[in-house]
Amino acid sequence: MKLRELLGILVTAATVLLLLGDGAAASTANGLPSKSLTPGAINKLVTQATIHSTICVSGYTKTIRPPSSYTTGLKRQQLAAGYNLNGNLSTSAYEEDHLVPLEVGGSPRSVQNLWPEPRHIYWGASVKDRLENRIHALVCDGSLTLAQGQRIFETNWEAAFATYVGAP
Repeated sequence: MKLRELLGILVTAATVLLLLGDGAAASTANGLPSKSLTPGAINKLVTQATIHSTICVSGYTKTIRPPSSYTTGLKRQQLAAGYNLNGNLSTSAYEEDHLVPLEVGGSPRSVQNLWPEPRHIYWGASVKDRLENRIHALVCDGSLTLAQGQRIFETNWEAAFATYVGAP
């Protein structure tokens, strides 16, 4: 084997190890995404002044939700790069979810706001959906500001669940 071929193999192996290393950090048992890979992103068109013409309008999220052709492709890339739980690469085991939900002004297409959220764990996708609905209602009725609602998801939505919803 020539030195150039060996170097190519080593570079490829190092790249795979780096991706898997990042993925291991991303694959948390509690279902929260890695802050370095998915810090959250905000939709700049949704502000406190526009909530009653955007997120608080029934059906609004359907108008901005990215198509499954986009989210499924992204989910496959993220899972292959190591953003999976216990090596499970089945796309049906995950929901490509918005860290900051569309219902509270999250960015629809930003990779910084999307991650493959496990469905079948204690703090899985259906549990987070309950909190999303509750925070959306509180933002729209004025009990929380838009920024407060967004911050709940940018920090630790599990901790906020007990406060706003109760026991999962």
